[in-house]
Formats: sequence, structure tokens, C-alpha cells
Amino acid sequence: MKFLDQAKIYIRSGDGGDGCVAFRREKYVEFGGPDGGDGGKGGNVLVTTSEGLNTLIDFRYRQHFKAERGSNGSGSNSTGANGKDVVLKVPPGTQILEEDNETLIVDLTAKNPEFLLCQGGSGGRGNARFKTATNQAPRRADTGQIGEERWIWLRLKLIADIGLVGLPNVGKSTFLSVVSRARPKIADYPFTTLFPNLGVVSIDDISFVIADIPGLIAGAHQGAGLGDRFLGHVERCSTLLHIIDGTEQNVVNNWQTVREELKAYGNGLNEKNELVAMNKVDAMSEKEIQDKCLALKRAGADRIIPVSNIARIGINDLLRRLGSLLEKNTFENTCSEAKNKAWTP
Repeated sequence: MKFLDQAKIYIRSGDGGDGCVAFRREKYVEFGGPDGGDGGKGGNVLVTTSEGLNTLIDFRYRQHFKAERGSNGSGSNSTGANGKDVVLKVPPGTQILEEDNETLIVDLTAKNPEFLLCQGGSGGRGNARFKTATNQAPRRADTGQIGEERWIWLRLKLIADIGLVGLPNVGKSTFLSVVSRARPKIADYPFTTLFPNLGVVSIDDISFVIADIPGLIAGAHQGAGLGDRFLGHVERCSTLLHIIDGTEQNVVNNWQTVREELKAYGNGLNEKNELVAMNKVDAMSEKEIQDKCLALKRAGADRIIPVSNIARIGINDLLRRLGSLLEKNTFENTCSEAKNKAWTP
């Protein structure tokens, strides 16, 4: 299935049905009077999350969604049928934005899984509604209200616990394939990863989700390489796993390049917890490993773990460290929420 994380669509709710002008004409009923029914309500356009989805590919080939119109009222005080709703199913983590692609309408998460985008028009009143003591035979009925319409953008931001960042070809996709059942494309040329990939990792009694995004290069925030378009997929991650190639000569410069791109992107990415994995240590000497770890610490990298995807050196230790960081973040967030609920001004 092709990955699609952004789509522009047109939505329109249904018009309300028209009210009816009718009179009761029945044998042996001397004063029948007006009995025109109301029109039915137009269908709504709603959006809801579906756990089985992780892409917006369904909106690539269909961009127009219109709810059903309400039926007109009829005689015998019969109200018209309501129009059927249109329900858009999107992956959790999808944001709905206005046509300018900047103004946020709603962020669909586990706490907010459904939202009404367009309200259907109300049905018109039939002439039975207008009967009064001075107007016994009204010939007036309302037309149904017109539904709402708008263009919106759908933007997906994957929900994952750990976000993989780094330069191209440092081993991010290989790491994901080693620690999970994900099977991303792996090759020895830059930008092998063109779309984000997700993998579920289990270690001891802990399970978490890792998101792998295309590599960053210097100037990514200005559009260099694949740019920083996919960084939005790690905005929701509580921890970043920064993988660097230990066999490169200047590991500090490579680490700083990615850090500068995270800072330029903003949205708090450079302030998230970071764990640095120095990959390919199976091709390095012990002294070289120590020297480069020391250089990274002096540059500001706090947590550094030497690993090798191929030889599986340090992989379990790295996963346990990630799991402990997630548990710590979960505990802190729970305490913070409990404190906010307990506080009453």
C-alpha cells in the first residue's frame, strides 16, 4: 500500500428537504385542514479515526464527498426521511485544516476520535405548522436549508513512541527491520527510505512503536534532499533515537547537522529526549569507539550507546534504555495530569 500523508478534499453536507403544502380531504371528515409534513434533515459530514489505517491513500482517488439530501415532506403530516451521513475514516493522528493548509480545525487522537465537519441543513416546515386560529388553511411551506460546503486538508502525523532521525544511510531502516517485523526497503544509496515506516518493538515486558522517516541533510529545512516534510511524523514521539554512522570520520559534525535541522524545523523537536546510537561499531576498534563517544559527549550528546545492526551488538541494551525512558515519560505525564485535575482555582 502506497503511503500518503496529505490530501485535499471537498466536502458538502446535505440540503434539508422541503416542507409540504397539503390538505386532508377525506369522506365524512368535514374539517380536514392542512396536513403537510416537514422536510427531512440533510446528512452530516463527519470524520472519525480507524485503528486499522495508517495512510490517507483512500483520498488520493476520490476528493469529493457529499452527504444525502433530506426527503421532502408529504401529506398526512408525514415528515421526509433524513439524508444519510457521510463518515470519513482516517488514521489516528490525522489533523484537519482549513483550505489555507495552516488553520487547524481539529486534531484527531485517542482522546478526540470523532468530529462533525459539516452540519446538514434543517428540513423545511410543512403548512400544518402555520395553522392558526385566524389562518385555518395556510398555503405556506418552507424550503429546506442549504447544507454547508468547504475544502479541507487532511494531514497525517503518525502516532509513535520513538522517532528515528539521522543522516541518510546510517542504518535507520536496517535497525527497524532488526528490532521489529517491519520490512522497509534497504539499499546502499542515499534516500532509500522515501516514506515513513512503523515498527512495533517488544523487549522484556515493554512494547512500543518506532517511526522511521527519510534521512535529513544540511539545509533540509530549506528543501534540500527530501526536505523536512516528514519531520511532522515524529512530532508526537516522546523520545528521538538519533542514529549516526560510527565509521564516518567526523561523527560530531554529522550529529550537529541533524540537531540543527531539528532546531530549524521547530515545534519542540530539538527539546525532546534524545538517545544517540553510534552504529557499525563492528567495523571499528575499541579505541576508535571510545574516542568518538567522548567527542560526542563533549559536543553535548548525553546518552550514547555503541551498537551494530548487523552483529546485533548493544541492540537489547538500547531497546531497554528506550523502554525505561518511555516508562519515565509516562509516569511524569500521569502525575502531571493528576495534579492538574486535582487543582481547582
